[in-house]
Amino acid sequence: MAVEIPVKMRAALLLGRGGQEMLELRKDVSVPTIQKDEVLVKVAACGLNNTDINTRVGWYSRSVTSATENSGFEEAQVEDATWGRSGLQFPRIQGADISGQIVMVGDEGDQSLIGKRIIANPCVRDKNEPSNRELAGYIGSELDGGFAEYCALPIRNVHVIETHLTDTELASFPCSWAAAEHMLQRVQLEAGQSIAITGASGGVGTALIQLAKRRKAIVYAVASSKKFDRVKSVGADVVVGRETGNAPTEVEALHGKKLDVVADVVGGENFSEWLEALCRGGKYVTAGAIAGPVVDLDLRTLYLKDLELYGATVFESKLFEDLVGYIERGEVEPQVDKVFDFEEIHEAQRVFNLKDHVGSIVLTF
Repeated sequence: MAVEIPVKMRAALLLGRGGQEMLELRKDVSVPTIQKDEVLVKVAACGLNNTDINTRVGWYSRSVTSATENSGFEEAQVEDATWGRSGLQFPRIQGADISGQIVMVGDEGDQSLIGKRIIANPCVRDKNEPSNRELAGYIGSELDGGFAEYCALPIRNVHVIETHLTDTELASFPCSWAAAEHMLQRVQLEAGQSIAITGASGGVGTALIQLAKRRKAIVYAVASSKKFDRVKSVGADVVVGRETGNAPTEVEALHGKKLDVVADVVGGENFSEWLEALCRGGKYVTAGAIAGPVVDLDLRTLYLKDLELYGATVFESKLFEDLVGYIERGEVEPQVDKVFDFEEIHEAQRVFNLKDHVGSIVLTF
């Protein structure tokens, strides 16, 4: 199937670390050429996520110790300003949550893929050493992503998908849902276990709720009181307000005993209390720290309670295949709160950072 591909495209170029002024909208960016092991994707929609903003503002630098925000951190060091603790090359096209259509396939690929709908696995494993986590990269960080009309991606990172869901709905899945599934696979959440989910109204949080209920767990979600009804509708068994400041104690009281698992994307001052709320042998897993990355840890709590602590970032490719299967079988439902035209990317990121939404915010072409 022949597809006419232009020479230039619209794209948002990240020119350096800082606020939204570093994200420049252009109409004259060259459409990427593909290598023999890549495909060219015409981007239909691209979701927003914390990684995009954290990379732009330099929050991943270990010199930054405060909560995430939408403006740049002057103290951020260039050398460790990405999630992989490496430097970032500019200009960079961000955007990890890609849905679209394959319009060109490299020499090593199956040409019948042209015209297929896809979503992209944002975690790029090394082609020659896929098991080496140190060599992993991320779409929109180590290579250009979906804040553009076209995107060149490794063939191994695109997944053909057959579903009635729209491109906008599909763009809500890749980053947030893969992170959530990774968190639950790391702690091996089982049916009947109790789990507390912080930041439950966001993209990862709403995904965690659905994926935990898919495993028949008992879900305690922590969210702003004004979002209770919407978070409850996603599937949480109990929703607890974060405004009280003592959510760990409240969840434990409601459950009537210590918890099996805490899935945390917030961090900040409640970290130690969540560990105290876990049962002996309980598991804590994190994939974010929007309220602050530097926390207090009493090692006596860790070792006397035989706790297990997990980080969740670099996941196996099989995990994303599992996620595609959940979507195709209708076992999970997308949670899209707001949709913006691509040209509104600055406003979309501003709204995203307000954290007033439930689920995902998506850009469309």
